Amino acid sequence: MLNEKISFEHWLKADVQDSMEGFLKEILPSNQEFPNELHEAMRYAVLGGGKRVRAALVLATGLAVHRNELNSSLLKALQYAAAAVELIHAYSLVHDDMPCMDDDKLRRGKPTVHVKYGEAQALLVGDALQTSAFEQLVKMPVAPALVVQAVRLLATASGSMGMAGGQSLDLKYVNQSLELEQLQQMHRLKTGALIEGSVMLGAVACGANYEDRQALETFGSVLGLAYQVVDDVLDQVQDTEKLGKTAGKDAQHNKPNYVSVMGLEQAQNFAKELHELALDTIIHFGPRANRLRGIAEFVLKRSN
Repeated sequence: MLNEKISFEHWLKADVQDSMEGFLKEILPSNQEFPNELHEAMRYAVLGGGKRVRAALVLATGLAVHRNELNSSLLKALQYAAAAVELIHAYSLVHDDMPCMDDDKLRRGKPTVHVKYGEAQALLVGDALQTSAFEQLVKMPVAPALVVQAVRLLATASGSMGMAGGQSLDLKYVNQSLELEQLQQMHRLKTGALIEGSVMLGAVACGANYEDRQALETFGSVLGLAYQVVDDVLDQVQDTEKLGKTAGKDAQHNKPNYVSVMGLEQAQNFAKELHELALDTIIHFGPRANRLRGIAEFVLKRSN
């Protein structure tokens, strides 16, 4: 699963995206199981698409910490942690697309959950996915103290001091002019907290030491900011078909982003600076962090 000898592209496709798709299919309730419609909608929200960047970060962090010493128990722990963060991410997208939030009709090239199943069912899908994420963490075959750390970490990353808090600020700042510092604060919470949390879940699951955790925490924080800057650039330069979601939504809703605050060229340069800074934070891992470096490159150069 975490073979360093294969190319990054093959690893991301086969060992992360395809493997995680299969694992998520196993852990999600069957749509044949009562209540059927809710379970069908949950599977619709999670399966059949997505870059799985957050899952990749969990798994790549495992490589950076332990390299080829990952036994079957650690691999399983990383899988459950990766699944947990993907479920949180999926729930956030379901709620974010709803009319009371961004009111989007398209996600990953298909109708959003509330369009296909209705608003009430979409709300419940998000609720169920969120709680399921924590159910996966408690299945990790690691020391109970590490499970507790992982649960607390994901709760903080996705709660009012993390993703949910950032989403609240995102709604608050509509039709407002922001300073760069305010914009960064919002996106460190809205997007960055879960990116950083993904890295740290991998570190916790593998019992990383203090020095490694400090470096990985900084890497995750910087990469999370870079991810959002690139997202804002893509919203400006790509079309809806390429993005798989409605392009130009921030401009339509008069929501501040890095392009509107900094300008397109400066935002692109800022993303490159953050990419270099992220790489600097993990130098001491040497070749063990090659998958993390690959993810940082993928984030910078992605087209959707």
